[in-house]
Amino acid sequence: MLESYIEPIIILPYLHKNVNFELKHLYLIYDKITLKVYKQKFHPLMYKYVKNRDNRKVEYLMLKQKDLKRATLIEACIKGQCTVKQVATVLGLSERRVKQIKKEVKENGVKSIQHGNRGRKPKNTIPDETKKKILELRSSYEYEISNFKHFQELLKERENIDISYSALYNILKKAGIKSPKKHRKPKLHHKRKRKAAEGMMLQADGTPFEWFGGEEKYSLHGFIDDATGKITGLYMCKNECLLGYLEVLRQTLENYGIPISLYPDRYSVFFPPKKVDDHITIEEQLNGREKGVTQFGRIVEELGIDMFPASSPQAKGRIERLWETLQSRLVTEFRINKITNIDQANKFLISYIEKYNSQFSVEPSTNKTVFLKLPKRYNLDELLCVRFERTIDNAGVFSIKNSKFQILDKSLPPKTKIQVYISQKIGMRVKSNNKIYDVEPLEVVSKDQIDNNQLDYHQWLPKVVTELINEYYLKDAKAS
Repeated sequence: MLESYIEPIIILPYLHKNVNFELKHLYLIYDKITLKVYKQKFHPLMYKYVKNRDNRKVEYLMLKQKDLKRATLIEACIKGQCTVKQVATVLGLSERRVKQIKKEVKENGVKSIQHGNRGRKPKNTIPDETKKKILELRSSYEYEISNFKHFQELLKERENIDISYSALYNILKKAGIKSPKKHRKPKLHHKRKRKAAEGMMLQADGTPFEWFGGEEKYSLHGFIDDATGKITGLYMCKNECLLGYLEVLRQTLENYGIPISLYPDRYSVFFPPKKVDDHITIEEQLNGREKGVTQFGRIVEELGIDMFPASSPQAKGRIERLWETLQSRLVTEFRINKITNIDQANKFLISYIEKYNSQFSVEPSTNKTVFLKLPKRYNLDELLCVRFERTIDNAGVFSIKNSKFQILDKSLPPKTKIQVYISQKIGMRVKSNNKIYDVEPLEVVSKDQIDNNQLDYHQWLPKVVTELINEYYLKDAKAS
């Protein structure tokens, strides 16, 4: 039978003046007898035991509001001040459960009101050593700029620390660490439905960013499949240019095939100016200007790819979202893998594409792919080139951009029409009747020197060819 101890035990003399811990409900237990409920400010570690006037140990018990209510009603029921039915109604319990609690309190005291696991650390509690390790890794050069989600993935992948996102978030937040990921106010745009099948449409774009840290920006070019969100190609250059987009196209053709359509911005690398003079001169044609089509446009036409421009960045939201993801992840990946230049980055990106696609791609509404296999007749080194049509003179000489070049093989007759190919991979070559011919540039020479074959040759790749490559391949993609 529980009896209430009338005279309270005064613990005020033990209070610490600088402690700001409020204990809302305190039960003092003497043997199995409830002594008193207090509301006081005290340091809980200072009073493991409080001695009563009989010098017997008295322990304190902290109860939640819910448990305090339950303890008060059960004690009243034991004393006969209320019925089991009344207690069950107030607590929202069955009468059977109230009887069980009443029995437990009689046998074990008011402590049985509490859940048995209270005060114990959960089995899945993260060890302090692990928390310390996580914070140390977070402050390291490799991980300090990663967003929280990416950091969680890297911990599991590289450090063998498997932790939930919420647990990691709480650890970092408690330590005063904020995610570097930018949270902008979302703009409302009409969300376009994905294409039904893989290969129906690829979104194309490039983005300048400080990929290696510091202030210098480099441009990352990429294609992303609209139906699946798969990256089909990534390539980095110093600036956004034709070379970057041709290399991304090369990766796409090699690994996936020919898509149905391509969806880029209206840049000069993809489309000619809106007002194209229909009456271009012969001189302009000889200087490499083609009517109504760019070098990239000619290539996609030859492959049978439809290309149409996006009206705004939001119109190709898939690839814009891709850039946000890569900007928050690739910098960290580069740091971890000690990547500091473009050549290293382009080699790494080949394997990273697979990692990204396995993590972020989605299944299309139809499993059928519409990518077309690249026909064997295509030589990609020849296809992905800047190409001009020219006619050679009596000495096998032709000109591009006011620079003269001569075919080394003298077997071609005068006035033969040729295809001139220029790229970083092959330099400059000439093709006629499916046969490839080597070319060398001429110095500024007189007509007599040409007629007498008194020619001065440069070493391969000559400066004039390098200048042409810079002009056509590395020129800013937006420049007119």
